Amino acid sequence: MTQWKETQAKPVSSDITEKSNALPAKYFTEDDIFELEKEKIFGQYWVYAGHANSISEPGQFFTRDIGGRNLVVVRDKNGNVRAFENFSAHDGSAIVDDTPMTDSERIDPDELEEADNIHVDSIGPLLFVNLRDDPMPLAEQAGVMKDRLEALPLGEYEHATRIVSEVECNWKVFASNYSECDHCQANHQDWIKGISLNESELEVNDYHWVLHYTHAEDVEDEMRIHDEHEAQFHYFWPNFTVNMYGTADGYGTYIIDPIDTDRFQLIADYYFRDSELSEEEREFVRTSRQLQEEDFELVERQWEGLKTGALAQAQLGPNEHTVHKFHQLAQDAYDS
Repeated sequence: MTQWKETQAKPVSSDITEKSNALPAKYFTEDDIFELEKEKIFGQYWVYAGHANSISEPGQFFTRDIGGRNLVVVRDKNGNVRAFENFSAHDGSAIVDDTPMTDSERIDPDELEEADNIHVDSIGPLLFVNLRDDPMPLAEQAGVMKDRLEALPLGEYEHATRIVSEVECNWKVFASNYSECDHCQANHQDWIKGISLNESELEVNDYHWVLHYTHAEDVEDEMRIHDEHEAQFHYFWPNFTVNMYGTADGYGTYIIDPIDTDRFQLIADYYFRDSELSEEEREFVRTSRQLQEEDFELVERQWEGLKTGALAQAQLGPNEHTVHKFHQLAQDAYDS
């Protein structure tokens, strides 16, 4: 049952098929947990860095903050992608200025020869980094997601637009919300008209889950990047998603990027055959943006409730398998 006293809070159940305790509220609201996450989550797992198409030429780079560390992701003179921390070994100053993936710049690759490499791997054009000295293989963390996404022509699509939103909410509240659709009937009333929720499925893997939403009516094949007549929302632990609405020839990605305990950035990128958006593609982005704004309103309300301290631990329903998996992975990371 729901717990109102912190002393009665219990760990997340190890069985995601059962009704379970949610992650205790303190893991969302306490500042020392945010600091712990830099080491236990973002310092341990493969984290999405950016898209390879943005650094197609030797010397092109962008920067990313992950786990409290500022990283440079660059294509070297041999065409390989490398990552390293953005500071000089001589004086500790930054080697390059902060540079987003959407506005990549160039550096002389020879200047990077002595930089200490951070582990980099990829799923198709999607680049991931791992801060550990001895990480598990990306293929192990990604599981079936790697094969499925690499079977799609993701690299043939061009970056068309980016929307960055700062949200007053702990990043895990939004991640949990993304991972289920129990709220969709009430919160996404326009979008849900095109979806048959009764025919939709949740798929849960070790570090990756997929929300399969069946279209109420068939969509033309050329309007989907994948074969299935459905929308697919892939969540890759800890904070990355690949979104295929099935209603436009393209896809989107989200980075749920923590700022501090109380805020995160949602970095939404959209990819289509051409970087110049058609009207159908603009509608795709508008739909995505509407869903984001509806979710922001919901999670900010949830966050205001969590911050009161009145609730020590909520309960997850027996059908919230994907949220349960997310909470379970977070609990395991904190306890490691």
